[in-house]
Amino acid sequence: MYDQPRANPSGTAMTFDRMLERVRYEGAYPTRERAAEAVHHVLAALGRQLTGDERADLAQCLPIEAALTLTARIPTTEHLTGWGFVKDLASRTGATPATARWDTGAVLTVVARLAGPDLLARVLRRLPGGYALLFGQAELRRPEPAAA
Repeated sequence: MYDQPRANPSGTAMTFDRMLERVRYEGAYPTRERAAEAVHHVLAALGRQLTGDERADLAQCLPIEAALTLTARIPTTEHLTGWGFVKDLASRTGATPATARWDTGAVLTVVARLAGPDLLARVLRRLPGGYALLFGQAELRRPEPAAA
């Protein structure tokens, strides 16, 4: 079954217009249309990487237009690192890796605020390494098992 966005019962839910303005500010985009393009590309790419309850819960935190973009595609079986995510986004959109990284940071820092710290921590645990920086967070190393 596909993840379907659920209505966000929070009275302080952000509208899609407000989300676009935040992304436009974060990314210093010249137009609202450019911010919308970045939102759709980045959320579609994130939706291909994220699975499970974290995907559904994140969709619930987003404005409906953004949630539909996040959940529109079936997740892939190829799990990309953070840098792999940026390179894949660049190749899919025809952008340079630097532009794709910029777009990713502008969108995901807003998504991180909407998700809140608890859900963001769950999302980051679900994804391979390298995503924390894309969400504007410190990348903490996971403890390695002790050798026997």
